Amino acid sequence: MENIKPKKKSSIGGQAVIEGVMMRGPDSISMCIRKADGEVAIEKRPYKSFIQKVPILKLPILRGIVAFFESMIIGMKTLMNSADYFDLEVDEADYKPSKFEEFITKLCGDKLKDVIVFFSLILSIFLGVGLFIIVPNVIAKFTFSNDRFMYNVVEGIARLVIFFLYIILIAYMEDIRRVFQYHGAEHKTIHCYEHEEGLTVENVKKYPVLHPRCGTSFLLIVMVVSIAVFSFFWDKNFWITLAERLALLPLVAGISYEIIKYAGKSDSKFAECISIPGMWMQKFTTREPDDSQIEVAIKALEHVLVDDPEADKW
Repeated sequence: MENIKPKKKSSIGGQAVIEGVMMRGPDSISMCIRKADGEVAIEKRPYKSFIQKVPILKLPILRGIVAFFESMIIGMKTLMNSADYFDLEVDEADYKPSKFEEFITKLCGDKLKDVIVFFSLILSIFLGVGLFIIVPNVIAKFTFSNDRFMYNVVEGIARLVIFFLYIILIAYMEDIRRVFQYHGAEHKTIHCYEHEEGLTVENVKKYPVLHPRCGTSFLLIVMVVSIAVFSFFWDKNFWITLAERLALLPLVAGISYEIIKYAGKSDSKFAECISIPGMWMQKFTTREPDDSQIEVAIKALEHVLVDDPEADKW
Protein backbone atom coordinates (compact mmCIF):
# COMPACT_ATOMS: atom_id res chain seq x y z
CA MET A 1 0.00 0.00 0.00
CA GLU A 2 3.02 2.28 -0.49
CA ASN A 3 2.26 5.87 -1.50
CA ILE A 4 -1.48 5.32 -1.05
CA LYS A 5 -2.13 7.57 1.96
CA PRO A 6 -2.56 11.17 0.74
CA LYS A 7 -1.68 14.40 2.50
CA LYS A 8 -5.00 15.93 1.48
CA LYS A 9 -8.46 14.47 0.94
CA SER A 10 -10.26 15.18 -2.29
CA SER A 11 -13.55 14.29 -3.91
CA ILE A 12 -12.18 14.47 -7.43
CA GLY A 13 -12.85 11.37 -9.47
CA GLY A 14 -12.50 10.36 -13.05
CA GLN A 15 -12.94 7.84 -15.79
CA ALA A 16 -10.86 6.51 -18.64
CA VAL A 17 -12.45 6.98 -22.07
CA ILE A 18 -11.36 6.26 -25.63
CA GLU A 19 -7.83 7.71 -25.90
CA GLY A 20 -8.42 10.04 -22.99
CA VAL A 21 -9.50 10.82 -19.46
CA MET A 22 -12.51 12.51 -17.90
CA MET A 23 -12.10 14.25 -14.55
CA ARG A 24 -14.98 15.36 -12.36
CA GLY A 25 -14.57 18.01 -9.69
CA PRO A 26 -17.10 19.63 -7.34
CA ASP A 27 -18.10 22.31 -9.90
CA SER A 28 -17.12 21.04 -13.34
CA ILE A 29 -16.30 18.12 -15.61
CA SER A 30 -13.46 18.06 -18.11
CA MET A 31 -12.50 15.56 -20.78
CA CYS A 32 -9.17 15.47 -22.62
CA ILE A 33 -8.67 13.29 -25.70
CA ARG A 34 -5.47 12.51 -27.59
CA LYS A 35 -6.56 12.78 -31.23
CA ALA A 36 -5.05 10.80 -34.09
CA ASP A 37 -2.85 13.78 -35.08
CA GLY A 38 -1.39 13.95 -31.55
CA GLU A 39 -3.24 17.11 -30.53
CA VAL A 40 -5.09 17.06 -27.20
CA ALA A 41 -8.73 18.08 -27.46
CA ILE A 42 -10.15 19.66 -24.30
CA GLU A 43 -13.83 19.81 -23.42
CA LYS A 44 -15.19 21.25 -20.21
CA ARG A 45 -18.54 22.17 -18.75
CA PRO A 46 -19.83 23.30 -15.36
CA TYR A 47 -21.67 20.65 -13.40
CA LYS A 48 -23.62 20.69 -10.18
CA SER A 49 -24.80 17.43 -8.70
CA PHE A 50 -28.42 17.05 -7.63
CA ILE A 51 -26.93 16.38 -4.19
CA GLN A 52 -25.76 19.99 -4.10
CA LYS A 53 -29.06 21.34 -5.42
CA VAL A 54 -31.46 19.40 -3.16
CA PRO A 55 -30.45 19.51 0.54
CA ILE A 56 -32.28 16.32 1.55
CA LEU A 57 -30.20 14.32 -0.94
CA LYS A 58 -27.11 15.02 1.17
CA LEU A 59 -28.34 12.48 3.72
CA PRO A 60 -26.34 9.22 3.94
CA ILE A 61 -27.59 6.44 1.63
CA LEU A 62 -29.69 8.91 -0.39
CA ARG A 63 -26.57 10.70 -1.62
CA GLY A 64 -25.10 7.35 -2.65
CA ILE A 65 -28.15 6.41 -4.69
CA VAL A 66 -28.08 9.75 -6.53
CA ALA A 67 -24.29 9.63 -7.03
CA PHE A 68 -24.53 6.12 -8.49
CA PHE A 69 -27.06 7.05 -11.17
CA GLU A 70 -25.36 10.37 -11.91
CA SER A 71 -22.05 8.57 -12.45
CA MET A 72 -23.67 6.15 -14.86
CA ILE A 73 -25.21 8.96 -16.93
CA ILE A 74 -22.04 11.10 -16.95
CA GLY A 75 -19.90 8.08 -17.77
CA MET A 76 -22.05 7.05 -20.71
CA LYS A 77 -22.20 10.60 -22.13
CA THR A 78 -18.45 11.07 -21.78
CA LEU A 79 -17.68 7.75 -23.43
CA MET A 80 -19.89 8.64 -26.40
CA ASN A 81 -18.31 12.09 -26.66
CA SER A 82 -14.84 10.54 -26.77
CA ALA A 83 -15.95 8.14 -29.51
CA ASP A 84 -16.96 11.12 -31.69
CA TYR A 85 -13.27 11.94 -32.16
CA PHE A 86 -12.63 8.58 -33.78
CA ASP A 87 -15.59 8.09 -36.13
CA LEU A 88 -14.79 5.87 -39.09
CA GLU A 89 -14.50 7.77 -42.33
CA VAL A 90 -17.55 7.25 -44.52
CA ASP A 91 -17.98 8.29 -48.13
CA GLU A 92 -21.02 10.55 -47.75
CA ALA A 93 -21.70 10.41 -51.49
CA ASP A 94 -22.20 6.63 -51.38
CA TYR A 95 -23.75 6.34 -47.92
CA LYS A 96 -27.52 6.21 -47.75
CA PRO A 97 -29.16 6.11 -44.31
CA SER A 98 -31.91 3.58 -43.78
CA LYS A 99 -35.51 4.68 -43.45
CA PHE A 100 -35.32 3.88 -39.74
CA GLU A 101 -32.24 6.12 -39.32
CA GLU A 102 -34.00 8.92 -41.18
CA PHE A 103 -37.10 8.51 -39.02
CA ILE A 104 -35.12 8.56 -35.75
CA THR A 105 -33.05 11.56 -36.84
CA LYS A 106 -36.17 13.49 -37.86
CA LEU A 107 -38.02 12.52 -34.68
CA CYS A 108 -35.23 13.39 -32.24
CA GLY A 109 -33.53 16.26 -34.02
CA ASP A 110 -30.84 17.91 -31.86
CA LYS A 111 -31.70 15.58 -29.00
CA LEU A 112 -30.57 12.46 -30.90
CA LYS A 113 -27.41 11.96 -28.82
CA ASP A 114 -29.35 12.33 -25.56
CA VAL A 115 -31.83 9.72 -26.78
CA ILE A 116 -28.99 7.35 -27.68
CA VAL A 117 -27.41 7.87 -24.24
CA PHE A 118 -30.76 7.18 -22.57
CA PHE A 119 -31.35 3.93 -24.41
CA SER A 120 -27.70 2.87 -23.98
CA LEU A 121 -28.08 3.46 -20.25
CA ILE A 122 -31.32 1.44 -20.11
CA LEU A 123 -29.66 -1.38 -22.06
CA SER A 124 -26.66 -1.35 -19.69
CA ILE A 125 -28.95 -1.55 -16.66
CA PHE A 126 -30.88 -4.46 -18.17
CA LEU A 127 -27.66 -6.31 -19.00
CA GLY A 128 -26.28 -5.68 -15.51
CA VAL A 129 -29.48 -6.83 -13.83
CA GLY A 130 -29.62 -9.90 -16.04
CA LEU A 131 -26.00 -10.88 -15.43
CA PHE A 132 -25.64 -10.06 -11.74
CA ILE A 133 -29.19 -10.44 -10.39
CA ILE A 134 -31.26 -12.78 -12.56
CA VAL A 135 -28.57 -15.34 -13.45
CA PRO A 136 -27.35 -15.89 -9.83
CA ASN A 137 -30.98 -16.28 -8.71
CA VAL A 138 -31.71 -18.79 -11.44
CA ILE A 139 -28.63 -20.79 -10.41
CA ALA A 140 -29.74 -20.72 -6.76
CA LYS A 141 -33.31 -21.62 -7.74
CA PHE A 142 -32.21 -24.80 -9.50
CA THR A 143 -29.89 -25.91 -6.67
CA PHE A 144 -31.37 -24.97 -3.29
CA SER A 145 -34.81 -23.54 -4.00
CA ASN A 146 -36.32 -24.55 -0.63
CA ASP A 147 -33.47 -23.73 1.74
CA ARG A 148 -33.16 -20.02 2.57
CA PHE A 149 -29.59 -20.20 3.89
CA MET A 150 -28.18 -22.27 1.03
CA TYR A 151 -30.15 -20.28 -1.56
CA ASN A 152 -28.47 -17.07 -0.38
CA VAL A 153 -25.05 -18.72 -0.17
CA VAL A 154 -25.23 -20.12 -3.71
CA GLU A 155 -26.65 -16.86 -5.08
CA GLY A 156 -23.87 -14.82 -3.45
CA ILE A 157 -21.09 -17.11 -4.63
CA ALA A 158 -22.52 -17.19 -8.16
CA ARG A 159 -22.69 -13.38 -8.24
CA LEU A 160 -19.07 -13.01 -7.13
CA VAL A 161 -17.82 -15.66 -9.57
CA ILE A 162 -19.67 -14.01 -12.47
CA PHE A 163 -18.23 -10.63 -11.47
CA PHE A 164 -14.66 -11.97 -11.25
CA LEU A 165 -14.98 -13.74 -14.62
CA TYR A 166 -16.42 -10.59 -16.19
CA ILE A 167 -13.53 -8.43 -14.94
CA ILE A 168 -10.90 -10.97 -15.99
CA LEU A 169 -12.50 -11.40 -19.41
CA ILE A 170 -12.48 -7.69 -20.26
CA ALA A 171 -8.97 -7.34 -18.79
CA TYR A 172 -7.57 -9.60 -21.49
CA MET A 173 -9.36 -7.92 -24.40
CA GLU A 174 -6.67 -6.35 -26.58
CA ASP A 175 -8.87 -3.41 -27.63
CA ILE A 176 -9.45 -2.37 -24.02
CA ARG A 177 -5.77 -2.34 -23.00
CA ARG A 178 -5.20 1.34 -23.86
CA VAL A 179 -8.34 2.33 -21.97
CA PHE A 180 -6.91 0.57 -18.91
CA GLN A 181 -3.64 2.50 -19.39
CA TYR A 182 -5.61 5.75 -19.29
CA HIS A 183 -7.38 4.37 -16.22
CA GLY A 184 -3.98 3.98 -14.58
CA ALA A 185 -2.98 7.49 -15.66
CA GLU A 186 -6.14 8.88 -14.07
CA HIS A 187 -5.38 7.19 -10.73
CA LYS A 188 -1.71 8.19 -10.70
CA THR A 189 -2.58 11.82 -11.44
CA ILE A 190 -5.17 12.02 -8.67
CA HIS A 191 -2.63 10.45 -6.26
CA CYS A 192 -0.10 13.12 -7.19
CA TYR A 193 -2.63 15.89 -6.58
CA GLU A 194 -3.67 14.39 -3.24
CA HIS A 195 -0.01 14.22 -2.20
CA GLU A 196 0.28 17.96 -2.99
CA GLU A 197 3.02 17.55 -5.58
CA GLY A 198 3.23 19.52 -8.79
CA LEU A 199 1.31 17.97 -11.66
CA THR A 200 4.23 16.99 -13.87
CA VAL A 201 4.78 13.73 -15.74
CA GLU A 202 7.82 12.88 -13.61
CA ASN A 203 5.92 13.44 -10.35
CA VAL A 204 2.85 11.50 -11.50
CA LYS A 205 4.93 8.52 -12.65
CA LYS A 206 6.03 7.84 -9.05
CA TYR A 207 2.53 6.91 -7.89
CA PRO A 208 0.65 3.61 -8.14
CA VAL A 209 -2.10 2.85 -10.65
CA LEU A 210 -4.37 1.65 -7.83
CA HIS A 211 -6.69 4.00 -5.93
CA PRO A 212 -9.14 3.23 -3.09
CA ARG A 213 -11.96 5.31 -4.61
CA CYS A 214 -11.95 3.48 -7.94
CA GLY A 215 -15.17 2.35 -9.65
CA THR A 216 -13.83 -1.21 -9.77
CA SER A 217 -13.57 -1.20 -5.97
CA PHE A 218 -17.07 0.24 -5.75
CA LEU A 219 -18.52 -2.55 -7.90
CA LEU A 220 -16.85 -5.20 -5.76
CA ILE A 221 -18.28 -3.58 -2.63
CA VAL A 222 -21.72 -3.59 -4.32
CA MET A 223 -21.38 -7.35 -4.86
CA VAL A 224 -20.48 -7.98 -1.21
CA VAL A 225 -23.10 -5.60 0.22
CA SER A 226 -25.78 -7.17 -1.97
CA ILE A 227 -25.01 -10.57 -0.43
CA ALA A 228 -25.47 -9.14 3.07
CA VAL A 229 -28.64 -7.15 2.29
CA PHE A 230 -30.32 -9.82 0.17
CA SER A 231 -29.78 -12.45 2.87
CA PHE A 232 -32.56 -10.82 4.93
CA PHE A 233 -35.10 -11.27 2.15
CA TRP A 234 -36.19 -14.53 0.59
CA ASP A 235 -39.38 -16.22 -0.52
CA LYS A 236 -40.10 -19.67 -1.88
CA ASN A 237 -41.72 -17.94 -4.82
CA PHE A 238 -38.83 -17.20 -7.20
CA TRP A 239 -40.50 -14.13 -8.73
CA ILE A 240 -41.13 -12.52 -5.35
CA THR A 241 -37.49 -13.04 -4.39
CA LEU A 242 -36.36 -11.56 -7.70
CA ALA A 243 -38.65 -8.54 -7.27
CA GLU A 244 -37.23 -7.97 -3.78
CA ARG A 245 -33.68 -8.05 -5.17
CA LEU A 246 -34.52 -5.44 -7.79
CA ALA A 247 -36.30 -3.19 -5.28
CA LEU A 248 -33.28 -3.34 -2.94
CA LEU A 249 -30.70 -2.34 -5.56
CA PRO A 250 -30.84 1.42 -4.78
CA LEU A 251 -30.30 0.65 -1.08
CA VAL A 252 -27.33 -1.57 -1.94
CA ALA A 253 -25.83 1.22 -4.08
CA GLY A 254 -26.35 3.76 -1.28
CA ILE A 255 -24.69 1.60 1.38
CA SER A 256 -21.80 0.75 -0.96
CA TYR A 257 -21.24 4.44 -1.66
CA GLU A 258 -20.95 5.21 2.06
CA ILE A 259 -18.44 2.38 2.51
CA ILE A 260 -16.16 3.44 -0.33
CA LYS A 261 -16.45 7.09 0.73
CA TYR A 262 -15.31 6.10 4.22
CA ALA A 263 -12.49 3.91 2.87
CA GLY A 264 -11.26 6.73 0.65
CA LYS A 265 -11.16 9.32 3.44
CA SER A 266 -10.11 7.36 6.51
CA ASP A 267 -6.53 6.44 7.42
CA SER A 268 -7.59 3.68 9.80
CA LYS A 269 -6.45 0.08 9.49
CA PHE A 270 -10.09 -0.97 9.12
CA ALA A 271 -10.51 1.31 6.09
CA GLU A 272 -7.29 -0.08 4.64
CA CYS A 273 -8.59 -3.63 5.05
CA ILE A 274 -11.84 -2.68 3.30
CA SER A 275 -9.85 -1.33 0.37
CA ILE A 276 -7.58 -4.37 -0.14
CA PRO A 277 -9.99 -6.61 -2.18
CA GLY A 278 -10.95 -3.74 -4.49
CA MET A 279 -7.32 -2.69 -4.93
CA TRP A 280 -6.50 -6.27 -5.90
CA MET A 281 -9.29 -6.25 -8.51
CA GLN A 282 -7.88 -3.02 -9.96
CA LYS A 283 -4.79 -4.95 -11.03
CA PHE A 284 -6.99 -6.32 -13.81
CA THR A 285 -8.55 -2.99 -14.83
CA THR A 286 -5.50 -0.70 -14.76
CA ARG A 287 -2.19 -0.71 -16.64
CA GLU A 288 0.93 1.42 -16.40
CA PRO A 289 0.48 4.41 -18.74
CA ASP A 290 3.07 5.99 -20.99
CA ASP A 291 4.13 9.63 -20.72
CA SER A 292 1.69 10.87 -23.38
CA GLN A 293 -1.24 9.26 -21.54
CA ILE A 294 -0.15 10.84 -18.27
CA GLU A 295 0.00 14.23 -20.00
CA VAL A 296 -3.65 13.82 -21.04
CA ALA A 297 -4.70 12.90 -17.48
CA ILE A 298 -2.83 15.90 -16.07
CA LYS A 299 -4.59 18.27 -18.50
CA ALA A 300 -7.97 16.79 -17.58
CA LEU A 301 -7.33 17.31 -13.87
CA GLU A 302 -5.93 20.81 -14.33
CA HIS A 303 -9.09 21.87 -16.12
CA VAL A 304 -11.35 20.95 -13.21
CA LEU A 305 -9.03 22.73 -10.79
CA VAL A 306 -9.05 26.06 -12.65
CA ASP A 307 -11.49 27.94 -14.84
CA ASP A 308 -10.18 27.80 -18.42
CA PRO A 309 -12.10 29.98 -20.90
CA GLU A 310 -10.28 28.32 -23.83
CA ALA A 311 -11.77 24.90 -23.12
CA ASP A 312 -14.74 23.90 -25.27
CA LYS A 313 -18.10 23.62 -23.51
CA TRP A 314 -20.10 20.44 -23.97
